[in-house]
Amino acid sequence: MMVKIAFYKGEGTLINRIVRRWTSSPYSHAELVMPDNKTWIGISPFLNSEVSARNVLKDPNLNLEDWDFLNFDVTDEQASIIMEFYEQTKGNRYDWIGMLLSQVGPFVIKQEKKWYCSEWIAYALRIAGVFDWRTIKIYDQHDLSPATLYRIAREAQAYNENKKLIDDNTNQQTLRGQYTKT
Repeated sequence: MMVKIAFYKGEGTLINRIVRRWTSSPYSHAELVMPDNKTWIGISPFLNSEVSARNVLKDPNLNLEDWDFLNFDVTDEQASIIMEFYEQTKGNRYDWIGMLLSQVGPFVIKQEKKWYCSEWIAYALRIAGVFDWRTIKIYDQHDLSPATLYRIAREAQAYNENKKLIDDNTNQQTLRGQYTKT
C-alpha cells in the first residue's frame, strides 16, 4: 500500500508563481494522495482554505503533468492513522500568518487549528510513523514550505530505503545463522 505526496509545479496563479520564486523551488503547493489514488487530502487557499479531501476523479481540470509525486510504502495501520489525523483536523483553516512569518524569520510559528499545505502533510506523515521523527526533525523547521517538504520527504525516502536494506541484510544473516548451526 502506498501514499504519495503530490507537489504542484503547474503554472497556476500569480500566488503560485510568487511562492515558487520566494522559496526558490519549482513547487508552490502539495497534497497527500491516499492509497486509493483518487482521494487527495490537503489545504489550499486556492480551493476552500480548509483541510479537506477531494476526489480527483471528479476534477476535470486536474492535469497530472502539473504534479511531481514522491511515493511512500505504508501499512494499513499507518494509512488509518493518517485518516484519523485528517478526521481530527478536517475543517481547520489555512494558516496565512504562520506561513508568511515562517518565511521571513527564524521562528517556528504554529497556530492552533491552522495549517498550510506542506505543514499538514509533514505532520500527518510524522504522526503515522512514515517520517521517523528521530531522523526527520520537522519540529524544529521554521520553514515547512513545499520546497522544504520535498527535501524532507527525499531524506525520509533515503532513510526508509537504507533501513529496509539493513533489515533485509539482518534477516538474511539470521537465516544463514539458523541453517549453519548443527
